Amino acid sequence: MSDDPRHPDRLDISRATLDDWPVIRGWAADEGWNPGVADGVSFFAQDPDGFFLGRVDGEPVSAVSVVNYGDAYAFLGCYLVRPDLRGRGYGIATWNTGLAHAGGRTVGLDGVVAQQDNYRRSGFELAHRTVRFTGTPSGAPDAPADGVVTVYRAGDLVPLFAYDNACYPADRARFLESWLSTEGHVVRARVVGGRVTGYGVRREAHDMPRIGPLFADTRDDARALFDALAPAGRPVCLDVPASNPDAVELAQERGLVPGFETARMYTGPVREFAAERVFGVTTLELG
Repeated sequence: MSDDPRHPDRLDISRATLDDWPVIRGWAADEGWNPGVADGVSFFAQDPDGFFLGRVDGEPVSAVSVVNYGDAYAFLGCYLVRPDLRGRGYGIATWNTGLAHAGGRTVGLDGVVAQQDNYRRSGFELAHRTVRFTGTPSGAPDAPADGVVTVYRAGDLVPLFAYDNACYPADRARFLESWLSTEGHVVRARVVGGRVTGYGVRREAHDMPRIGPLFADTRDDARALFDALAPAGRPVCLDVPASNPDAVELAQERGLVPGFETARMYTGPVREFAAERVFGVTTLELG
């Protein structure tokens, strides 16, 4: 036992509850991650056992989430340690506890640049870079040649679930049911010839609204959705996979500028999905 009264031996790691979410959200906001104001309910809806908080003498000091999607895939996020208590082993101890929750699943994450070497040493391999684009959108909205962008209705879950399933490496019905119906979330679907060709969600967040996901068959579909979702006269945030050049060009043509970047990394293979349709990732916290 170390003489340090805050040695990890004294760290108590337990599952976090939705009541603990304001602490985690506050730390994320302090890091400049711009968390959504209502994210917690949807995050916990997918896997209420996937959130962990480390405490010393009852005081929160560290956090991580490892959210399971079915039997094959999990996503790690919300990896945080209070800045004044870093370098004491709290982070890695909490990480290890959370990662055990994934069992034998492939685990994904969106890692900040400073931590990517550590993630590689933990078995994560690079899939692509993700760049956060922000700004007040500019450029006159283009009128689509055909099709419409519709307002999401509560009875339209099934086609959006099916579309999402093709664009993400796991089924996530529990998450989507909450994400698409949370108060303050604006949902739009693009429909051409009676078929869904994309959908997107905008939500209020700590610094500025975030759009995610933005999934679409083509750049024209994505542009129509983006223009319908972007708040008039306000800045917006979109996390763009750099591996999709159409997505990068769309963000640039609408006047958004690149900021910080992360790396999508996996510990193993994931189910095939239509990466070319991903113009904006859903959330860096849950994938």
